[in-house]
Amino acid sequence: MTKTAQASEKRELEDLSRAVEALIFVSDEPVTTRLLSDVLEEDRELIEALIEDLVKAYDERNAGLQIRQVAGGWQLSTRTECHEYVRKFLKTRPSAKLSLAALETLAVIAYKQPVTVPEILEIRGVQSASAIKTLLEKRLIVTKGLKETVGRPMQYGTSKEFLLHFGLKDLTDLPSIEDFQDLVQ
Repeated sequence: MTKTAQASEKRELEDLSRAVEALIFVSDEPVTTRLLSDVLEEDRELIEALIEDLVKAYDERNAGLQIRQVAGGWQLSTRTECHEYVRKFLKTRPSAKLSLAALETLAVIAYKQPVTVPEILEIRGVQSASAIKTLLEKRLIVTKGLKETVGRPMQYGTSKEFLLHFGLKDLTDLPSIEDFQDLVQ
């Protein structure tokens, strides 16, 4: 391969990398490698390699932004160390304030899903209907169908919005229950 051909190929990869970065930036939700591959009409493995290079570049610069894998896709976000500065700049408080009851209910659903209202009641010891309504309205939980038991109660589980809101790649990113027990002791 001639130097001119190599330079041309390098420019094409740089252009493609910029396109991947731009698409991740403009997407209002995490964008999958598959979608990027389809839109750019390029091989999925090449797109994955370009994303890895972009992640590495942001990390090496210790930039204020980072590309993270969240909820099955890629998203550009501010680095955790910058959150307080961003919050102060925007003069806002966290937008999705939840009551203690809603947080407890959400935790039960996150760790025990799919779970029914009676099962939540058994764990929490109190009714959770209003907390479930709030979590459904905020789209942090979704219905997961009916349980195959007497009365066929509705089952609930966390949503993609839950993963987005808490910045989780998937449910395996949740802290273990043992981690919480260590905090209490």
